[in-house]
Amino acid sequence: MIQIIAGGKGKGKTKILLDKVNADVITAKGSLVYIDKNTKHMYELNNKVRLISATDYMIDDEDGFLGFICGIISQDHDLEKVYLDGFLKITGIEGTDKDVSYVLKKIENISAKFKVDFVISISLEASALPAEFKDKVIAAL
Repeated sequence: MIQIIAGGKGKGKTKILLDKVNADVITAKGSLVYIDKNTKHMYELNNKVRLISATDYMIDDEDGFLGFICGIISQDHDLEKVYLDGFLKITGIEGTDKDVSYVLKKIENISAKFKVDFVISISLEASALPAEFKDKVIAAL
């Protein structure tokens, strides 16, 4: 399952994502991973959540990002949820004319295959998301 927090830059998506991961840690049976573009929010996360700074791993494009995600999943068989902040920047889509559908569909397939949920913060208005993902929006800012 994927869930999306959508909205323009500076609208408060990260705060919602942080609140969600910190609330989910209470009931989580497996491990939780928070992927961001840096470690700026390290002290806002519960210490049971693993924070990964994606920029440390030289991800250049969507396929590199998807390989990175699969690598994380392959190393943690107890992984329950992955929280992605700064999705467009981490995947290399930001500032390009690339369609976000490709990556979202792949993440949806990865989620189904490995039974890992994804919560994604994306700097797009909910109305700008591809039609097949509009029902995945849990917060639109």
